[in-house]
Amino acid sequence: MSVFGAEDELQPEANRSVIIEFLVEDVDATFVRLKDQVPAFLQEPTTMPWGNRSLLFRDPDGNLINLFTPVSPEAIRKLAQ
Repeated sequence: MSVFGAEDELQPEANRSVIIEFLVEDVDATFVRLKDQVPAFLQEPTTMPWGNRSLLFRDPDGNLINLFTPVSPEAIRKLAQ
């Protein structure tokens, strides 16, 4: 892949350490919409100890994608700051 002279640095499907996070309005509804499009979820919607409900999967290049929705009062308050 050739991007800005970094041909040797970019390797599709080689990433195993980056997490790309997206805030979504309703992670459970998003899960239902993605079920037929994502080959495998690493984590189905789960409420985390810090108050976010999230799901995890890898995109075609191997990036870990975290979709989350704050659900606890504390997580909602923290996001609003």
